[in-house]
Amino acid sequence: MDEVARRLKAYEGRPAAVAGVGRDPVNAPMIRHWCEAMGDTGPAYRGPDAVAPPTMLQAWTMGGLSGHRGRAGAYDELLALLDESGCTSVVATDCEQEYLRPLRPGDEVTFDAVIESVSDRKTTKLGTGYFVTTRMDVRVDGELAGTHRFRILKYAPARRTPPAERPRRPRPVVNRDNAGFWEGVAGHRLLIQRCTGCGTLRHPWLPGCNACGCPDWDTVEASGEGTVYSYVVMHHPPFPAFEPPYAVGLIELAEGVRMVSNVVGAPYDKVRIGLPVRVEYMPYEDAEGVLVLPVFRVVEGEG
Repeated sequence: MDEVARRLKAYEGRPAAVAGVGRDPVNAPMIRHWCEAMGDTGPAYRGPDAVAPPTMLQAWTMGGLSGHRGRAGAYDELLALLDESGCTSVVATDCEQEYLRPLRPGDEVTFDAVIESVSDRKTTKLGTGYFVTTRMDVRVDGELAGTHRFRILKYAPARRTPPAERPRRPRPVVNRDNAGFWEGVAGHRLLIQRCTGCGTLRHPWLPGCNACGCPDWDTVEASGEGTVYSYVVMHHPPFPAFEPPYAVGLIELAEGVRMVSNVVGAPYDKVRIGLPVRVEYMPYEDAEGVLVLPVFRVVEGEG
């Protein structure tokens, strides 16, 4: 074990937050916003006996830009030590949640967090660094409601040698469930599955209807018109064949289904929610042949 790792290990078991209190009680408006964003129409999250979706567990503990007064100094010290060692970059790797009781509107959430573990030095494709795991225990009236483990990698970015030639664009994984979609794209047609049992449209393509369970379906051709429902701007990490920054949008088609694709035809910092877009079929050629992908171009005059 290297000297930095020894110093980091000393932080295991130390508190990251003590006697934290949720900024707001569990409340119906936040539950509604969450369900709308996720497209979750579960009946358990509506009405007088509503509960919060279990995956909202962390939402009730977030402190916003001003943070929580219960935050302990040990976690900041740990991150500062990692920065001093050259591990100046960070990426979230995964989280684990355990739900012990449902949260209901009006519940006042309290929590404690501990630095559960710091790994030995690890080398990844991003660079060399350390995995840091914190565990947060969420309580209501002293009763444990759930546990949230959150893991990050603090690392020193690996030096990258520019490739001699531009890497080819990754190709989609085509299987028996989605082959029809990609055949349509190759012919410049944006096809949406439609359940022949209940008529529900769906994307991405699935072997059966997630509304009624019917395995039978046909297709309808989308108009190609849509709006940006949500988006992210990719800065880091860089991926071969892509030049950051660029916008990746969740596009809501006029037919009501949503799909993920690149937003083109406007600077990345001009993309916004509600921006009208239209599908465009972009050809990419490499050693395997021509690859056609659907991207969404901002409607002229809107970008």
